[in-house]
Amino acid sequence: MFVSHKYTVIAPVTLGIALFITSCSQTKVSQCQQLVRVVNEGTSLIEKNKGTQVITSIQLSKDLEFVTKSIKELNLTDPTLQEFQSGFVKIFQNLSQAIAKAGRALGVTKTAQASVSGRERIQKARTEIDSTLTAAETIGKQSDTLVNKMNKYCSKRE
Repeated sequence: MFVSHKYTVIAPVTLGIALFITSCSQTKVSQCQQLVRVVNEGTSLIEKNKGTQVITSIQLSKDLEFVTKSIKELNLTDPTLQEFQSGFVKIFQNLSQAIAKAGRALGVTKTAQASVSGRERIQKARTEIDSTLTAAETIGKQSDTLVNKMNKYCSKRE
């Protein structure tokens, strides 16, 4: 009698622990949602601050560094989502650096003197800004491609 009572207690407890552990583990859907949420935060920062001034550009660069860190810190276990995570880390790092570079170049144009050397500094800064905009456009296309791939993956049923 004592043995059968022991198993009737152990079986439900074991099943309960197993269900608890499974319910706590992250599903593909929840991991997708986490990654999408953080990526959307970064994207909205960019959209909100497009074409802004030097100080705002420098701050946007810092904010994007924070988004990059947040993406890195996601504890994703799905291998495909980990690849997307790495891709977005690179994208936001590159965007942050490009925006910081453009912000500094914009700052140079504001402090340049009305002289030959000042005009040269402005021209050099404009060239940097143009190259940064080109790089940002390329990064934006990479981001769009990655977002499309991630959306396709996340919308698949398991």
